Amino acid sequence: MDLKSGYPFWAIRNGLMHAFPRLQQDLRCEVAVIGGGISGALIADELAAHGFEVAVIEQRDAGWGSTAASTALLQYEIDTHLIDLCTRYGETLAARAYLACAQAIGDLRTVARDLRDVDFRDQSSLYYASKPAHVAVLREEAALRARHGLRLRWLDAEALASDYGLRAPGAILSECAASVDPYRMSLRLLARLRKRGAQVFDRSRIERMQAGSRSVELISSDGVRVRAEHVVVAAGYAGQQWIDRRLARNRSSYAFVTDPLPAAELQALKDTMVWESARPYLYMRSTGDGRLVVGGCDDAIDIPARRDRRVESRAKKLVRKVGERLPRLELQPAFAWAGTFAETADGLPWFGPHPQHGPRVQFAMAYGGNGITYSMIGAGLLRARIQRRKHPLANLFSFERLK
Repeated sequence: MDLKSGYPFWAIRNGLMHAFPRLQQDLRCEVAVIGGGISGALIADELAAHGFEVAVIEQRDAGWGSTAASTALLQYEIDTHLIDLCTRYGETLAARAYLACAQAIGDLRTVARDLRDVDFRDQSSLYYASKPAHVAVLREEAALRARHGLRLRWLDAEALASDYGLRAPGAILSECAASVDPYRMSLRLLARLRKRGAQVFDRSRIERMQAGSRSVELISSDGVRVRAEHVVVAAGYAGQQWIDRRLARNRSSYAFVTDPLPAAELQALKDTMVWESARPYLYMRSTGDGRLVVGGCDDAIDIPARRDRRVESRAKKLVRKVGERLPRLELQPAFAWAGTFAETADGLPWFGPHPQHGPRVQFAMAYGGNGITYSMIGAGLLRARIQRRKHPLANLFSFERLK
């Protein structure tokens, strides 16, 4: 899959950080992870840290798929409101999902602390009502979140104008959020894995998978065979090719990044990510060197050539949308890009085995607006699956909820 268009900032900032060898010889391992983006890196790191012999196999250069195009807003907030998840799955499970995402922010902080220079920064999250009609729903949402222990407060239009220069009728300000350089974090994790004895391969495409009762055999496009006790398919949005049922809709999201802005211009945006209640939503967050990343204008286009042609016009539209909400900001895109992402019907990910391949093949489909947060949860969930232990989100975040 062609997963990105234009000039993703992380790819430009970092270049190709590490070159890993191609898979050229047959091998055996306990767990083979298909995918060397942020999801595969976090899962492989979790498994290796708990004693598993891991091999990571990526079809491109590692981290060069959708990870390089991610805007990497780390949130506990799921694209589907807590009140709506309660309607679907009951309050206990819905709250468990939100609280797990909040815990995952702390877990990601711990992972980042052990790595070098991945631009992990704690943030607040400002979720504003796009129109007056949305205020009542957001107030109800805020009350429900607070009842389950999530730390937040309500800001009215006057406070938003004075504290943020934002034109909006109201907003939820949450303390729990963060941001990171997703490409750099992925490559740091993979390099550390290799240094600690794990095997990491890139530019190696797995074409066939044969799952048995005791092991799984993978066959690459070069005919190299990998025999593993377990396989984790963490191939991002390309992972859907392994399942004959449509599980999500692929969409395109557009983004741009500015040159570094003076602190006096960023003001509260230096430590606060901002997004809105409209769907698709406008979102923005800063980087460690004072740039502003702005994204949104999502559409249903999944044809790379058409997506490529829209990058410049979508960036201009995003500039206009920011100007309507934050008129003090006059932004100029330095680099603009688009990336593929996938949406599930309920905004939740898929982690675990699928009946089509049996219990030894685990899928990691961290689909939705907070995919990196989901991947952190999924790392522990899949380890529990492989170890045959229970996990509190095993049913809700797995294919079992299709029932």
